[in-house]
Amino acid sequence: MASGGRVILAEVAAIEVEHLHVVRGGAVVLDDVSLQVEPGTVTGMLGPSGSGKTTLLRAIVGVQVVAGGEVRVLGLPAGAPALRSRVAYLTQAPSVYVDLSVHENLAYFARILGVPKERIRRVLETVDLGDFGSRVVRTLSGGELSRVSLATALLGEPELLVLDEPTVGLDPVLRRDLWRTFRALAAEGATLLVSSHVMEEADHCDRLLLVRGGVIVADETPRTLRDRTGCESLDEAFLALVEAA
Repeated sequence: MASGGRVILAEVAAIEVEHLHVVRGGAVVLDDVSLQVEPGTVTGMLGPSGSGKTTLLRAIVGVQVVAGGEVRVLGLPAGAPALRSRVAYLTQAPSVYVDLSVHENLAYFARILGVPKERIRRVLETVDLGDFGSRVVRTLSGGELSRVSLATALLGEPELLVLDEPTVGLDPVLRRDLWRTFRALAAEGATLLVSSHVMEEADHCDRLLLVRGGVIVADETPRTLRDRTGCESLDEAFLALVEAA
C-alpha cells in the first residue's frame, strides 16, 4: 500500500524489540524489554524522567550499545545503513544551526538527503512555519525551534519518526497543534513513536508503552488501560499499575 509517497508493508512490524538489555555505567537501564509497534500508528512511550525512555529510543534508532537482545526496524537490524533515509530521529536537543535562517537550515539538510528544494516549503507548512523561512533560528521561541527541528526530520518523508519529548516546554496550544501534525502524518502512512512524561498526551496515541524503572509496565490502548485499572484518568491508571507491581 502506498500513501503520501511512503510504501507501507503491513505484514512487517515497524519496530520489533525482543529481550533488550542495556547496561550503562554498571547499572541496568533496560531489563528484558520486548515490544512491537505496528506500521501507520502513533505509539506513545510514557514514563517519568529516568525511566529509560531515551535509552530505548536510542536502541531503536541504532545508536545505543546493548548488552543483549534484538531490535529490528522496518524489517532490518536497528542502525542498518539502509534505514538512514527511512527513519528520522528527533532528540530533545535542537538539531539545527542557530546562526542560520530556517530556510538555510532546511536547504542544507535537503542537500544531504538529496530531496528537491520544493520539499522545504511543504514541510514548513506542515509544521505551521510557512512564513518563517527568513528568520534566523536563534531569534525563535522554544516552540518554534522545536517545530524547525521537526521540519528537518520530515524532509526525507521518513517511514518511521522517533521523537524524544518533542512537546517538552511547549504551551498547551503548541502541544495540541503538534499532536494534530503527528496524527496527520500517521494518516498519510508514517509510523510515529513519541516519548513524553506528560500523561495527558496519552489520549492522542493509538497505543501506549508505559515505562518505569527500565521495564514496560503496560503495552495497550488508552481505552484498555482505563478498563483494566478501573481509572478514567490515565495518570491514575499509571499509578495503579505502579502500585500493583
